[in-house]
Amino acid sequence: MTAGPGSGPLAALRGLGELLGLDPPPGPSPRRQKVNSHVHLPPNFSAFRALREAVELAATQDVRVLGASNYYDFGVYEPFADLSATSGVFPLFGLEVVCLLDDLLQAGVRVNDPSNPGKMYLCGKGITRFAPMPAAAEALMSTVRCTDSDRIAAMIDKLSRLFAANGIETSVTEEAVKSAIAERYEVPVGTVYLQERHVAQAFQEALFAVVPAGSFPAVLGGILQAHPGPDLGAVSVQNAVRSHLMKAGKPGYVKETFVGFDHAYGLVLALGGVPCYPVLADGARPVCEFEDPVDRLVAALKRRQIHCAELIPNRNDPVVLGAYAQALRAAGITVVAGTEHNTLDLIPMEPSCRGGVPIPGTLKDIFWEGACVIAAHQFLTANGQSGYVDEHGDLGPGPDGERRIEAFARLGATVIEEYLKRTAPGYGRAG
Repeated sequence: MTAGPGSGPLAALRGLGELLGLDPPPGPSPRRQKVNSHVHLPPNFSAFRALREAVELAATQDVRVLGASNYYDFGVYEPFADLSATSGVFPLFGLEVVCLLDDLLQAGVRVNDPSNPGKMYLCGKGITRFAPMPAAAEALMSTVRCTDSDRIAAMIDKLSRLFAANGIETSVTEEAVKSAIAERYEVPVGTVYLQERHVAQAFQEALFAVVPAGSFPAVLGGILQAHPGPDLGAVSVQNAVRSHLMKAGKPGYVKETFVGFDHAYGLVLALGGVPCYPVLADGARPVCEFEDPVDRLVAALKRRQIHCAELIPNRNDPVVLGAYAQALRAAGITVVAGTEHNTLDLIPMEPSCRGGVPIPGTLKDIFWEGACVIAAHQFLTANGQSGYVDEHGDLGPGPDGERRIEAFARLGATVIEEYLKRTAPGYGRAG
């Protein structure tokens, strides 16, 4: 690369600037690589004990394209880019944000959260305006951060009081949890934004620290007001705390307040990204009304100017995964796939279907194409060019329809190929 580590998260993309304006060579596209478009990196709640672990696992398992979709702070993206550039892993930068669609809430329509009608998770893919963040994006992000942080602080206070009422005094505070996470991952406290899972983990750790093993089931049952079950491992206790204390109608619940769809969509665009809808499909049973049938989902995404969708195949049966991926792609919506890695379970880095069933090659082709489109968008916008969508979310200048997807996919594949030639140790193995 012409720009080495430490010169900014987009340096490697700018170092490929000689590819700008060049038509990719005729003939077959560069070969398909293993790709994971969606993981959460520390200090987000994550399966990874450190950022380095995520990148090294991807490289070791030959996943050559890795996309991060962190919540609310992107300070980790520069070291992510640096590690990727020395490990032969092409980084995709993204975000995830939660919003509320009031009309769907009133109608009782579940979107991609099976428990909360109207609540939508929205992703942004290929963001490039985060270091530094422009004023418009900073203002939009500030609202999201404050709304979320206020709720988490109130929830911690309620849980602390609940534990104390059951004879368990903890030192869990918002500041203490943030400090512990910052120390664990060696990041500034200001880059830590707490999620429910962080809170559940903090209270589980507090319980483990003060309650003797012999009395633990009774103490936990008293706090939960429910039988805790036979598995009293850390992850099970964290899940029990969330399920019995932190969800709607439970004693530690604090009402969620979200920005609207336009706010979330605008934030993705202000950060230079491609709005992307994460599909739950049969990760919920029954499938959420917004997504069922898939033709209804396609129409809803088109109305909202969403030109990219994402699947998390680990949640889905192969037949369902194929039906959604193929229908979305046939409608001109690019499709990517990831794993999230947003629990403590360290599953393989390459996505697979529910139960570890391999993804069929035809679907891998679709997901690889989608990753290449995002890589091209990220490459172009990092170099000051128009990307796959413009600042309004419209498809930018250039060819339309299939010709557009094909052109961006070919460019992205060429960019990834050239990047890997320069960074991947022993590059040349089949993908």
